[in-house]
Amino acid sequence: MKKPLVLIVLLLSLYLLPIWGFAAKQQQQQQQQQPQQLRFGKDGEFKILQVADMHYGDGKTTPCEDVLPSEFPTCSDLNTTAFIQRMILAEKPNFIVFTGDNIFGFDATDPAKSLNAAFAPAISSKIPWAAVLGNHDQESTLSREGVMKHIVGLKNTLSQVNPVEAHVIDGFGNYNLQVGGVEGSSFENKSVLNLYFLDSGDYSTVSSILGYGWIKPSQQLWFERTSKKLQRAYMDKPEAQKGPAPGLVYFHIPLPEFASFDSTNITGVKQEGISSASVNSGFFTTMLAAGDVKAVFTGHDHLNDFCGQLTGIQLCYAGGFGYHAYGKAGWARRARVVVANLEKTEKGSWGAVKSIRTWKRLDDAHLTPIDGHVLWSKTSAGNFAEHELHSSS
Repeated sequence: MKKPLVLIVLLLSLYLLPIWGFAAKQQQQQQQQQPQQLRFGKDGEFKILQVADMHYGDGKTTPCEDVLPSEFPTCSDLNTTAFIQRMILAEKPNFIVFTGDNIFGFDATDPAKSLNAAFAPAISSKIPWAAVLGNHDQESTLSREGVMKHIVGLKNTLSQVNPVEAHVIDGFGNYNLQVGGVEGSSFENKSVLNLYFLDSGDYSTVSSILGYGWIKPSQQLWFERTSKKLQRAYMDKPEAQKGPAPGLVYFHIPLPEFASFDSTNITGVKQEGISSASVNSGFFTTMLAAGDVKAVFTGHDHLNDFCGQLTGIQLCYAGGFGYHAYGKAGWARRARVVVANLEKTEKGSWGAVKSIRTWKRLDDAHLTPIDGHVLWSKTSAGNFAEHELHSSS
């Protein structure tokens, strides 16, 4: 009786072997297609380039807005593309974040083609990148969900439509990315910097409330749960930490709290009103209660590029980036750079995050760096030396 059984097992294994092999090959291909994990470099540094409000249209046929008369005849979406390429070459970021209004839907004849062109410099650089949606991305023939699904299908992106664990959540593009410690260090398996991305919506869906959208309770609940989970892991063995890893939050539409500042308590400029939702969703309080968020980065208001600190959280604009977007003639388009640096451990290895700094670069002849300052540090925040700004750039 044993021989037939052995024969059946042998025949079955021969039948399944190609299937197993195909499945293993498919899994390997999927793993190869997955973008690399975010991780601090051997120099203990992690650099993020923020690109806000590209407003990409149809490429070279799309005219620029609010540029000098001498610039207008030769200016198009291609100027936006060239600016991204220059920024990537100059800063060599570890990660690129696009904070909404990536395309200007009304002027995008083929939104998929416009999205491909808008993100092309990031894709060709092979640098990991992520995006959230603004209020104009869905104004062509792709729905808001359709735009986010298209973005997720592009190469080298870490963008997600929504977290798999959140069965009911508003919007499209709510997700968390973790930045691991230096490979080979005792922190290599810990997320020492957490990045949160949220869909701040487009326009109010409540008939009695006018204006822009806001971050909904379902999104805030997901954020709270994610933050708690990450904090537990960070403060657990090995290398149990006494406090949470710092968190950075990215979305498009600024919170009402951005209106707390004037020219006396910001780094940068405030040249227009704060175009937040007309209701306060309470997300700032939610972040404050979570205890790990050190800075928030938005776009939407192109003529504001300031950072201001409110009860321990830095609220920052990137400033307008795209050329097919309203701006101010003579006031250069700009991008924000954020750099987190690790501290050295007693054993001489790399440990937790020591400081988070930022500066901006202008799209001028020299990509001039401006407004360098410390967003957060384990000791104190403040401006860092001008020579350090230039040496970092």
